[in-house]
Amino acid sequence: MSPPEEAGPGPAEDLFVVAPQLRALRRRASLTLEAAARDAGLSPAHLSRLETGQRQPSLPMLLALARVYGTTVSELLGETVADRAAVVRAADTEPTRAGGWTYWQAGAPGRGMQALRVHVPFGPQADIVRVHPGEEWLYVLTGRLRLRLGDSTHVLGPGDSAHYDSLTPHRLAAVDRDGTDLLYVHTLLQSPRTGLCLGLTPGETP
Repeated sequence: MSPPEEAGPGPAEDLFVVAPQLRALRRRASLTLEAAARDAGLSPAHLSRLETGQRQPSLPMLLALARVYGTTVSELLGETVADRAAVVRAADTEPTRAGGWTYWQAGAPGRGMQALRVHVPFGPQADIVRVHPGEEWLYVLTGRLRLRLGDSTHVLGPGDSAHYDSLTPHRLAAVDRDGTDLLYVHTLLQSPRTGLCLGLTPGETP
């Protein structure tokens, strides 16, 4: 695995914010410099320079380190967020339609994971291939879902679930004319748009 591309030094204030966070989160994860660097695809010397502010990490580096430390890019950057409610009430959620799909938020915004309840209709989007960073987990509530992962095809029924790396090309399609309902979780870090995981067609907005 080749190391992620290095970015040149940026503004000094950015370096000073990121560096202590990287060191603190590595220690919180109980990882040595060597172990963290190996898991992130970096050299120990390179990670040391990031932690001391001599280099500024690129986005690929931040994504790799966030996964190793079990956190989000926002936390790596030292960003803080307002307190969020832990409970999402059904009465407070409104359906949103995108590309023929209907989805409801099932988790708080701004988290490292995004949870959705999704209705996949029969027909639309069956041929759209999705590829993006992160992982996905889905659980079929009603109907049957055709899940294509790379060269494999699976038909899932109620109670079936799947958990996969979303860099694997994947397609989701309802088998039955009544569609299928899913619980759907993805780890696209701090995604500003649900469309990044649902795979909206160009020019479409939620």
